[in-house]
Amino acid sequence: MKNLIKWIAVGFGTGWSPIMPGTVGTLVGLPLAWAMMVYVPCAGTQWAICIAMTLIAIPICGVAEKMIGGKDPGCIVADEYLTLPITVIGLTSPWALLSGFILHRIFDITKPPPIKQLQHIHGGFGIVVDDFLAALIALGINHAIFAWI
Repeated sequence: MKNLIKWIAVGFGTGWSPIMPGTVGTLVGLPLAWAMMVYVPCAGTQWAICIAMTLIAIPICGVAEKMIGGKDPGCIVADEYLTLPITVIGLTSPWALLSGFILHRIFDITKPPPIKQLQHIHGGFGIVVDDFLAALIALGINHAIFAWI
């Protein structure tokens, strides 16, 4: 069971990428976000799905962190790909997937306030919370972009 959790945490191997593992791992979230956009038209249900995926990511990332060692190892990418669908809640344009992906990565990498202030939190919650907040900020900007277009 622990090997399965680790496999999910490392994005089915994408987190082992020698170049930009977080970005490569986030790609796993694109089909999840696309499927949600296409098959789940109700924004309320989309929120429920995204909250569930975020809550699932917390213990997965926490267990994997203990197995791998260190604080928030870069190979753990479940936090990235399971929060990516948040960036497209309520949106229907396929372009929202691209902008959501880019914005999510920008905010996760640069960690602007208040995301940076969350870096001291340990365990699975600490691994996931910054990505969750990055996704929420990306969602807000994504909505502003597509309202303007």
